[in-house]
Amino acid sequence: MKKLLLLTLILISSYTVNAQEDKPKQQLRHVVLFGWKEGTDPAAIGKVVTAFKNLEHKITLIKAFEWGINNSPENLNNGLTHCFTITFNSEADRDAYLIHPEHKAFVAVLSPAPDKVTVVDYWTNK
Repeated sequence: MKKLLLLTLILISSYTVNAQEDKPKQQLRHVVLFGWKEGTDPAAIGKVVTAFKNLEHKITLIKAFEWGINNSPENLNNGLTHCFTITFNSEADRDAYLIHPEHKAFVAVLSPAPDKVTVVDYWTNK
């Protein structure tokens, strides 16, 4: 009986540890939204998009990058059309990204194109 109880406790303990290991790790998302002045040259917008996309290959702190153009039919985007999402493992990585020379060079490419910029950072929850 003692062996059965001990075996049961070991199995429960093992299951609890494995369940915690299988739990997805939270990630920090850095979301940047741009809106452009009426009549902004599409080539200038393309230059910004390309420069932003290239950061993923220049800054190893970036764990994932994606972007897209608004296509919501709700018309609630307040003039923001381009969305960029960067994933980091920690706030320290995000903070280091913000002051990274490659990020600063990217910010210099922005001037004067975006009319509106919004940034939201959040920890993922499931």
